[in-house]
Amino acid sequence: NNMKKAADAQYIPGIERLSGPDFTDKMLSEVNPQDVACANWKEYPYIPEVTLRIAFSDSHLALLYKVREEHIRGAELEDNGPVWEDSCVETFIKDPVGEGYYNIEVNCIGTRLAAHRLSRTDFELFKPEKLSKIGCIASLPHQVTDISDAADKEWMIGELIPFEVLGLDAAPESLEVNFYKCGDKCRQPHFLSWSPIGLPEPNFHCPEFFGKINLIK
Repeated sequence: NNMKKAADAQYIPGIERLSGPDFTDKMLSEVNPQDVACANWKEYPYIPEVTLRIAFSDSHLALLYKVREEHIRGAELEDNGPVWEDSCVETFIKDPVGEGYYNIEVNCIGTRLAAHRLSRTDFELFKPEKLSKIGCIASLPHQVTDISDAADKEWMIGELIPFEVLGLDAAPESLEVNFYKCGDKCRQPHFLSWSPIGLPEPNFHCPEFFGKINLIK
């Protein structure tokens, strides 16, 4: 499948030690943006503006999603709840050492869901201790949020994913991934991907369509 996306991640030693605005500023200034803009299903034509910056250190994968959309919805406050119903960004990573894949989903107010999956229906959610290892930097406060005329308002989610939680001791040379933006209960439901998906209806749980990021120092 030659449609699969590929990108190089930017090596930034020690990025995992930065927090809040320091992390965001570093990512914005040093990493080129990727568009998350494939609307794969014509029934869902709405395309909010979504960019993603991808970096890594010796111990962590670092991501910064930046979103501008007309309806910002953040209803889920409990980790491992249905965050995909909100304004949500999702990171899917093929298991680099075993079968299946990981999915890490974060809504616009920083509520997280993470699991290891063999399929959409066969999965094990991360326990709180493991989930807490994934750093999350949200530009919006962690409170119920519903902003209807939000087209001029951006929100950002930073993620720091230790390679350890993927079963690795160090940064690999590459990872098979896809990145998504959804909002099942937003005013205009949408299902965007970074690397295109050739399936008849919305489904993000499809490792056969994952693209690839190169982690080269």
